[in-house]
This record gives sequence, C-alpha cells and structure tokens, in this order.
Amino acid sequence: MKVAVLGAGAIGAYVGAALHRAGADVHLIARGPHLAAMRQHGVQVLSPRGDFTARAHATDDPAEVGPVDYVLLGLKANSYAACGPLIEPLLHDTTAVIAAQNGIPWWYFHRHGGPHDGHRVESVDPNGVVSAVLAPERAIGCVVYAATELEGPGVVRHLEGTRFSVGEPDRTLSGRCAAFSEAMTAGGLKCPVERDLRNDIWLKLLGNISFNPISALARATMRQMCLHGGTRKVIEIMMTETLVVAEALGCEVGVSIERRLAGAERVGDHRTSTLQDLERGKPLELDVLLAAVVELADITGVEVPTLRTVHAISDLLALRSAA
Repeated sequence: MKVAVLGAGAIGAYVGAALHRAGADVHLIARGPHLAAMRQHGVQVLSPRGDFTARAHATDDPAEVGPVDYVLLGLKANSYAACGPLIEPLLHDTTAVIAAQNGIPWWYFHRHGGPHDGHRVESVDPNGVVSAVLAPERAIGCVVYAATELEGPGVVRHLEGTRFSVGEPDRTLSGRCAAFSEAMTAGGLKCPVERDLRNDIWLKLLGNISFNPISALARATMRQMCLHGGTRKVIEIMMTETLVVAEALGCEVGVSIERRLAGAERVGDHRTSTLQDLERGKPLELDVLLAAVVELADITGVEVPTLRTVHAISDLLALRSAA
C-alpha cells in the first residue's frame, strides 16, 4: 500500500508514522523546519502507549512521490481549495482521498440520499471550488478521535485516543475502506469502518463546534472551559442546538451531552486546535465547524440562536487575527 500524507503535521505525521511502522510505503509531505527534522531524524512519536520513531520518506515535492493508493489530507479544511497543484501528482484513476478533518466535509451530501442529496454546503465548498479539486467520488470520510500536538519540529506528542473511524459517503462497506482499516490496525491504531460515518461526524462535531471557538475567544483549555459554570452552560446550549440539526438530517449521536462534557474534562489542560492556530497566527478553521452547521440549520428550519451568536463573534475574531 502506497500512502501520501499531504500536510504531515501533528495528526498527519502520527498516522504516517503508524502506517510506516506497519510496513506501508509512506511519504510525508511537509515543509520548513518540521520537514527538515523528519528528513534527518524521522518522526519521533512521544506517547503514553510507548515512544517510537518512524523514518518514512519526507519531501516537499509531491511530484517526487508520484501516484499513490491513498492520500491522507492533514491540511486544514480552509486550504483544500488551493491544494490542487500539490495533490494532482499523487492521483491515479482510483486514488482515494481521506480527509482527516473536523466539522462538516465538502462531500457531506454526496450520495446522501433523500431530499438533500447532492446539495453543496457553501460554507465549506463555495461555488464548488473544493469539489473541483477533490472529487467527492474519491472521498473516504475520516473522523479523528486522537489528540496530538507538535512538540517541536519532527516531534509529535500523542496525548490520547487512537481511533480514526472511516466510511464511504454512500454507506457501503467498501474494499478500499477495509484495506486502509487493516493497515491502520497493523500500525497500532483503531480504525473501524462505519456504515454511516455521518453519525460519527456529528458526535465529534458536538465537541468541536462548542469547545473550539470558545477556547479561542476565552484563551482557555478544555478543563478550564468545563469547570467554569457560565462557559459550561453556553457549551451545553450549543451542543443541544447542534443535536437538533443532526436529528433533522437523520443522524443519531448516541452520546449524552453530560457524557460528552465529562470526556472533555478528562482531557485536562489541552488546548484545542483552534486555540493553537490562534496563538501561532494561523487561519482559524471555523467555517466547517460553525458556519456550516448554521447553514444546515437554515436548510432544515432549525433555530440555533446561540450557535449564530458564537459564530458571529468568533468570525470577527478570525477576520481580525488574519488581518
């Protein structure tokens, strides 16, 4: 199996290292000091499950890699529309693209069935610019439950979780999903193939849609947000509104809000990816988290006043931080 990790940051390098350890032909595509460190020392994974180093091929030139069986996208979703020149050399007729992203993916309504089948979510795929680069037919959905951070160039700190759920947009149990799952499992990760991954998307989104923007606005960790009474209440309301949108689209999360909050509190003083991006001066990945769900609320007729309020404030933060 030949795999390219396009955007081998904290999550991408962690998955690439695990697949390499399992014997896959892995190519990590990155840049800057992080790339230089991976070239020289490999990917160093520091984990409570055991440290290890993977010396996979690392480059900044996808043409050097050539066509692969799977492209794992470790890029932020707001970079997808511009990634055409990077991903094109990696594709052959049957290359699958696995987007390890948070939030609502560009392929969400591809082969969805029902009244919204084929609907384009403008917040994440404006005028179809993402679909033009990443054909929905190539997409395998992926929901990441692992938490990682780049501790330094070439050094990934694995904090918790090893689950990467995957699934087809059309809900079939495909051979390409099964093969990828087997490789991930051989590398020491959990990779269940879900018949309807959209349920997992909403389960993960339940936390991201609330904790990520609030963490950026308050500069707070997971534990701090959970322990502050007022913030915890706002997060509960945001989660409740999100569940109503999910249910209107036929999805079942299957986890109570209280259980979701308890799980977040156990993570401790972890900074969300949005807070990390804010601190590093990077663009904030909020369209796929908040704007998309507000848009989905509009098409389903669900009232989401708190989501709208937090979206308005965090959107201004994103615009100011990008200025």
